[in-house]
Amino acid sequence: MAYQNTPAPRLTDGAGSTLPLLAYLAIATVLMVADLRGGFAAQARQHLSMLAEPVWWLAAAPGRLMDGGRDMLSTRASLQAENERLRRELQVNASRLHRLLAVAEENQRLRELLGGTRGYRLNAQLAGIIDVDLDPSRQRIVLDAGSMQGVQVGQAMIDAGGVLGQVIEVTPRHSTALLLTDTEHAIPVQVARSGLRAIAYGTGRTDRLRLPSIPQSGDIRVGDRLVTSGIGGRFPAGFPVGVVEALQPDETQLFVVAEASPAARLDRGVEVLLVSNVIDGVDDGPPLPPPPAPATGEDGASSAVPGETAGAAVDEQREAEGE
Repeated sequence: MAYQNTPAPRLTDGAGSTLPLLAYLAIATVLMVADLRGGFAAQARQHLSMLAEPVWWLAAAPGRLMDGGRDMLSTRASLQAENERLRRELQVNASRLHRLLAVAEENQRLRELLGGTRGYRLNAQLAGIIDVDLDPSRQRIVLDAGSMQGVQVGQAMIDAGGVLGQVIEVTPRHSTALLLTDTEHAIPVQVARSGLRAIAYGTGRTDRLRLPSIPQSGDIRVGDRLVTSGIGGRFPAGFPVGVVEALQPDETQLFVVAEASPAARLDRGVEVLLVSNVIDGVDDGPPLPPPPAPATGEDGASSAVPGETAGAAVDEQREAEGE
């Protein structure tokens, strides 16, 4: 049997395959040291990312298109729902407006039948508070408007909440007003819900009014709103006066006494409105003459309660009680 001679491996063959590996290792080492010293890899990655940004943008374009389409569909659906809701609200408001117009026409016909306030409008004048009476037994304020500004005795005084009181003294540049809660003040009021008429008296407390002599059969409840009735001509009708807080029988057990909290902010604010009725169609004319000024005693106190401010309301209330 003959054997073939196989050549023995040479040392140069193994060295030839190892040299490229060593070269790669050396190049990698040099690159790592250069990157560590100079940060070349970070700069290269930054430039490469800038070059690859268009590719990423194109790759993300289908997802953006899907999100945009989904948002467009949802926005359109929400807009359609909101449009439908607004259309329903418009129909409801239109029906309410027609009803209010009908009520206004009916109110005008009733006013014409009563012959009362037709032909009159409200005149308002702004005045500032410059002084407050510190006497605990009197609740009065001094205003920076007087007869030179057209202020007259008997004008009603209101703020954003409701009736504050009335003017009782006037000088050329200033005027004095009696607050609603002064013990010498009374105002004809009406229950907004039932139309029951009564008179609200001041108690000396800024948070309390008193309505005595209400018939047991009178339709008044806790929480009822009180507004000016317009009786007497001094306070225009319809202004808020207060809210009923409590009801209790009087000493005779024949009548009910109501306590109310004023609607106006009596202990806050620096400006008030002086209001009065004027003839409709007169632009710059003076307001209608108020009722006669309340008589003052020797000590200067006003007798507004027994005066003509609440006289007509007292007579009508007595007639109702007699019935």
